[in-house]
Amino acid sequence: MYETRTRPPQWMCSTEQQETQLFSRNRSISLNMEPSSSSAAETCNSQKRKNIDLTAHEKAKRLKTVQVGEELLQCESSSRMPRISVLPDHLQQPITVNGLTELLHYAALGKTGGIKQPSWCRLLHQRRVKAINVVIVEGLTQSHFYKHYLSLKHLRKNYSTRVTFTPSSTNLASAIFSTKLPESDVLTLNQRHNGNSGLHRALRSHPVITKFGAQRRGLTAYVLPKEEMIRRHFPVKGMPGFEEFVCTESVDCVTDNSPLYGLDCEMCLTGQGYELSRVSVVDCAGNCLLDELVKPPRQILDYLTKFSGITAAMLQPIKTTLRDVQAKLRTLLPSDAVLVGHALNNDLMALKLIHQHVIDTSLMYRREFGQKFKLKVLAETVLRRHIQTEEEKGHNPIEDAVAALELAQYFIKTGPLQVVELHLEELWGYTIDEDSSDCAPAPTPSLRFADILQIIDRSVAYLGKRSDITLALSNQQWHNSDKEVLASFRRKTKCSFLSVLLFPSISAHLKGCFPTPEDQHQKLCGSLREMCVVYAGPFPAGISEREVRQLFRCCGPVRKITMLNTAFRVHAEVEFELLEGAVLALKTLNGLHMQGQPIKVQRPVNESMLDLDLTLDALMEDSSHIYAVKLKPRIAECITVSEKVNGHTLEAECSGVTTVNTLPSAKVNGKSLHPTNTKSKLCEENISKTFNPFGTVERVLLPAKPGKYVRHAYIKFETSEGRHAALSASEELLKRGYLVCPSLTPPHLSSWVAMATTCVGPDNEADKVEDMTHMHNSAQDQELDLMMTKLDRHLKKLFRSLSDGTLSVVLLPGHTSLHGNLPGLCLMEVKQAS
Repeated sequence: MYETRTRPPQWMCSTEQQETQLFSRNRSISLNMEPSSSSAAETCNSQKRKNIDLTAHEKAKRLKTVQVGEELLQCESSSRMPRISVLPDHLQQPITVNGLTELLHYAALGKTGGIKQPSWCRLLHQRRVKAINVVIVEGLTQSHFYKHYLSLKHLRKNYSTRVTFTPSSTNLASAIFSTKLPESDVLTLNQRHNGNSGLHRALRSHPVITKFGAQRRGLTAYVLPKEEMIRRHFPVKGMPGFEEFVCTESVDCVTDNSPLYGLDCEMCLTGQGYELSRVSVVDCAGNCLLDELVKPPRQILDYLTKFSGITAAMLQPIKTTLRDVQAKLRTLLPSDAVLVGHALNNDLMALKLIHQHVIDTSLMYRREFGQKFKLKVLAETVLRRHIQTEEEKGHNPIEDAVAALELAQYFIKTGPLQVVELHLEELWGYTIDEDSSDCAPAPTPSLRFADILQIIDRSVAYLGKRSDITLALSNQQWHNSDKEVLASFRRKTKCSFLSVLLFPSISAHLKGCFPTPEDQHQKLCGSLREMCVVYAGPFPAGISEREVRQLFRCCGPVRKITMLNTAFRVHAEVEFELLEGAVLALKTLNGLHMQGQPIKVQRPVNESMLDLDLTLDALMEDSSHIYAVKLKPRIAECITVSEKVNGHTLEAECSGVTTVNTLPSAKVNGKSLHPTNTKSKLCEENISKTFNPFGTVERVLLPAKPGKYVRHAYIKFETSEGRHAALSASEELLKRGYLVCPSLTPPHLSSWVAMATTCVGPDNEADKVEDMTHMHNSAQDQELDLMMTKLDRHLKKLFRSLSDGTLSVVLLPGHTSLHGNLPGLCLMEVKQAS
C-alpha cells in the first residue's frame, strides 16, 4: 500500500506541501499545481510548459477541431481496418469449435500474446480489433440460412465471409470461454502484460505502469500514436487549423533503432501572442546541431527575458525568419527521426511544424489525474542535474533539449517499473510497505481464455438463456428471448471486449412446430433438393438413363436420374449437384429436338418453388464468381447464345447462358447419342489462359473429387469489370467450348445438393427425403419466414450498435443426432468505420 510521508519530497514548494497533505487525506488535489502570476513573462512560461486557460470560444473551437480530426483519422485509417478472409485451400473445408476458438484467440491476443494466425483463415491488422462479438442462433443450420435466404437480407449482405461449421454436442458458449490456451502462450502473455506476476498492488495501479506496463520496451512503445497527438493538441497533417503548417518528410513507421533528436524552443510576446524567438536541436549524443535566434515578423511587446534569456540587443541584428528555420529543420531531420521534448506540442506549434513521430517526456513520467512534472524537477530528480537555475539569465534551450532527450533515453533503457521503483518517493511522494501481504506471489495463472482476457483487463460477458456456462455469475445475464438479449446488450454503456450472445427464440419456435428435429430437417432438405431438380421429356422410346445423364451433364455434374415411364411416353427427373446445372439445363436443353420431336425441360411446380426466381436473383447478385463448364466439341457446335438467364438480359446483368438448337439423335438402332467421345480437359492453367484476356483471374476453384473427370469450375476475377467482360463474351467463349453463367452456389459449398443429403442416416436417406419432398405447409413456412425476418432485424440492430473494428461472428450451430449431422454455418465480418 501507499504510505503517507510526513516529510514531503524536497522539490515541493510550500504551496505544494499543503496540496500534498490534502491529497494524502482525501486523495483529491488541485489540477493546477503552479502558482498563478499576472506578469506576461510568467504567463509565457505557463504557456510553454502546460496548457493555458482557454476562453469559452477557444474551448469550443478546439473541441470542434478534435472532432473533425477524429473524423479525418477514421477516413484515413479505414483502409487499415481489420479484415478477415478464408484461405482458398480451406474454403470448402468445414471448421470445428476448435477452429473457431483458434480465430477468437488470435483476434483477442495476436502475435504479441504468442498466438499464431489461424490455420484456416487470415485476419489482417489484428492489433486494430477493438472487440469480439459472437452471436449463437440456437436451432438453425446452414440449410435454414439458404432456404430462407431472401428473409435474411442483413446477414447475406453484410457478412461476406462464410464457412461451413461442423456441429458439436458441447455447449458452444461455454466452449468459447473455457477453451485453454497453451501454457507457453499464457506465460508469454503474463510476462508481456504484467511483467512481474508478484508485482505490488501499489505499483500495478501506478499511472506509469498502468500506461506502459512493467516490461522494458523499445522507443516505438513511447512514440505518440496519431489519436493521442490529436487529443493532446499536437499539430497533425489534415487537421483543421494547420493548413499553413510545414510538414517534415517522415516515413510511415519508425523502428526501435530510429534516431532521437532533442528539441526545445523559446518564445516572446507580440501583438499576435507568443511567437518563436529561439530554437535548439541536439542529436542522440547531446551534440548541438541547430541553435538559431529567430526574429518574429511582428513588433515584440515583451522579450520575456526572465524565461527566454533573450534581449532586444540579441535580436536586433537577427535576419533569420520562421521560414528559414523550418527549411533548416526539414533538411536536418532524417525521414525516420523521432523528436523528443517536454510539452513538445507547444514547441511544434511555435515552429508551425508538423512531425509525425514524437516522444513527450511530460507524458512519459506521468502523474495521477493528468498532472505533469516540470522539466526542471525531472532533471534534478532523475538526472541529478540543475537546469533553469535562478543564477542563469533565462532558460537555455540547448540545455533543456538535452535534458528532455536524456530523460527519454533513461526511461527507455531502464524500463517503466525500475524508473518508478527508483524514484517513487522523490517524484510521487510514496513508499511501499515491503511487509504488506499485497506483494505475495500471484497464484498459478489460469489457462482458460476468459480468465486470460480478464487478467489483461479485458472484460467478458454472456447474455442469453440460463445455461451451464463456465463463467462467473457476475459476467452473465439471463434472458428468455432474442428481444430481451438485444435490449440488454444495447443498454450497456461500455460493451465487453468479448461478448457471447445466445438467441433462443427460433429454437423454441421450431420445437413447437415439429415433433422431432429430424422431421423438420427432412422437410427442409426436400425443399433445397428441389431447387436443383428439373423434369424433362418426352424422350424417344427406348432411351436409357445413361443416355439422359450424358445429355444433361453438359450443364454440370448430375447427382441422380429417375426415369418416369408412363403408358405412352418417357420422362425423366434430373437432379443436379449444383444450382447452376439446373439453371443452364432450363436455358440450354429446353426445346431440344430429338428424332424430330422437341423435349421440354421445366421446374417442379409446388408452393416452395414459387419464389425460387427471387432466391436465384439474390444468390446471383451476391456472387463474385462465374461458373464455367467445358463442353465436348460436338455439343458446342450445336449451341447458340441466349439473351437471358433467370429473366435478366445479358447486357444488363452480365449473365451469359446458351441454348441448344439441335443435337444428334439418341441411341436408336445402335446409333450413339454422342458420336464423338473426345475428353475436354479442364485445369487451372487452361482456364486462366482462356479467361485472362477479359481481366486478371484471381482464383480458380476446381471440384476436389479425386478420380473424377473435371468438367466445371468457378472463376473469380480481380475486378468486377473482368467478370462483366467474360459474361458478356459468352458467344466467343462458346466457340472455345465453354458454357458460362454467373455462379449461384456459394464458394464455401462444394455441392448445393450436399446440404440436402446429409440430414438423414444411411438406412432411410432415399425413402424419407423423397417422401418429404412434396410435403409443404404454407402456414408454417410463412410463420418461419416471419421469424427469420425478425431475427435478421435483431441482428442488424446489434451490428449497428457494435463499435468500429469489432470482429462480429454469427454462428448457426447446426444439429447433431443419431441419424447424422446437419452442418451449421459461421458468418464473419469486421465492422468497418462508418
